[in-house]
Amino acid sequence: VSQCHSGCAEVDSMTEAVVGKGFRLGCISCKRREEVSAQATVDWHYKPPGMEEFWHIFHYDHPNSDVLHENFSNRIEWHGTLGSDVQTATIYIHNITYNDIGTYRCTIHRTLHLPRYDEEVTVEKQVELNVVAVGKSGFTNAYFSTMVSGNSSPSPVGGGGDERILKKKTNIYIVDFPTANPELTTVVSEIMMYVLIVVLQLWLIVILVYCYKKI
Repeated sequence: VSQCHSGCAEVDSMTEAVVGKGFRLGCISCKRREEVSAQATVDWHYKPPGMEEFWHIFHYDHPNSDVLHENFSNRIEWHGTLGSDVQTATIYIHNITYNDIGTYRCTIHRTLHLPRYDEEVTVEKQVELNVVAVGKSGFTNAYFSTMVSGNSSPSPVGGGGDERILKKKTNIYIVDFPTANPELTTVVSEIMMYVLIVVLQLWLIVILVYCYKKI
C-alpha cells in the first residue's frame, strides 16, 4: 500500500519590506521523506551592512521562542511550524525600520529519527533584506533638520544607501526614498506552492480510493 503525505514546497522569502510595516522573513526546509519523524530547532542571525559578524537574534525550540537581541526586542513573532518537527521557520518582524536592512540567516538543526539511528542535518538559508518607503509619486519625502559643517552631509537614521538628496533649505534636508515594487516572481512562487499542495492532496485522495478498492 502506498503512503502519501501532505505536500511541502520550498519558496524563497520576499526581500523588500516597507518602513513602519510588519514583514515576514520566510525560511522553508522540507524533509525528503515525510514519513520520517523528526525534531528541529531554529536560529535566526542578522548582519548589518558593512559588518563581518552576525548577531544571534532569535531561537525557537518548541514550544519556546526567544528574542536574543535588544534591537529586536518585542518585535519578532514565530510564524513557523507549531510543533517540534519544523519545516517552516518563518518569523514576523513588527515595525520595520531602515536599521533592519541587512543579511538574515536562518539555520534549522534537524534530527531525523530513522529506524536504526538518528541523523543530524543542518540547513541554512539567507535573505538579503531591503527596506523602502511608500509614496504616491514613486518617492516619499523624509525631512531631517541637520546642522552641516565642513564636508559632512545629512543622512537618515539607519540609512538605506539608496537615498538621494534633492534640495537643501536652511538646515532642512529633503530626502527621497524609492518606493516598494511588487516582487512578481515571489508572488508567482507562492501561488505555485499552494497549487502544488492542492494537487498533492487530490493525489492522496485518489490513492486512498484506489487502495480501498483493492482491499
